[in-house]
Amino acid sequence: MAYVPDMKPRSTGGSIAKFLTSRAFLAPIIAMVIFVALWEFLVWVNDWPDYVMASPSDLPEAYADYWGLFIKYGWQTLWRTVVGLILAVIVGLLLGMIMGFSRLMRDALYPLLVGFNAIPKATVVPIVALLFVGAHDFNTILIAFMISFFPIAVSVSIGLSTLEPEYRDILRALGASQATIFWKIALPKTLPEFFGALKVAVTLAFIGTNLMEIVSPHGRGLGALFDSGKTNSDYPLMFAVLIALAVLGIVLYYVIVALEKIFAGWAERSPG
Repeated sequence: MAYVPDMKPRSTGGSIAKFLTSRAFLAPIIAMVIFVALWEFLVWVNDWPDYVMASPSDLPEAYADYWGLFIKYGWQTLWRTVVGLILAVIVGLLLGMIMGFSRLMRDALYPLLVGFNAIPKATVVPIVALLFVGAHDFNTILIAFMISFFPIAVSVSIGLSTLEPEYRDILRALGASQATIFWKIALPKTLPEFFGALKVAVTLAFIGTNLMEIVSPHGRGLGALFDSGKTNSDYPLMFAVLIALAVLGIVLYYVIVALEKIFAGWAERSPG
């Protein structure tokens, strides 16, 4: 009798329950709870008023009072950050390819990139704001891109420059172009380094977005809400904005982690 595979859809309830009880889910939750408890305890022990250091118990009221602005400005900050990060990925990959495949270009471009990255971006924000007056979205995306593409370019460059020369020689002998070598061999090899750099770039992109929103205020984004809280001495609102930014960064970080598991899950090593 022929074997007939079971075509019934598998229930996802068991996998969800397993994830919710796994270390990967519980460990960060417990760490956040401990952090919040220590923060509350520190404020209570030092008897700090909320205009010196807001405590976690002060934040729910700020979220309740300004929840509409948090949703509106949070979305504005998020989409500009994501666009800047996408541009950083594209440009970082291109620069990484150029430097990874050419030692001459690596020697020429790497000092320029290091020097550019060493410039505090807070000093670049006013220059960009003056160059592109009124282009608020473009300015914010540009700063997010400028501050986050460097680790991507460097990681891809290092990954490609350490590619075994035997692979290149064999593929070139078979008539493969540099683009083919990159897509078939080099890119899969550099994926672990790429996603590692992308996790760093996520946080840098948020820093760039908020630098523009705070240093060159234009009434948009969470940075503008933070600046409003500072102007009105509403310190619980300021800390609430900081926590909202942290939450957005964590969410985007775990999106990158999910993509890493899809495209580079083979590089994970199980603990011995």
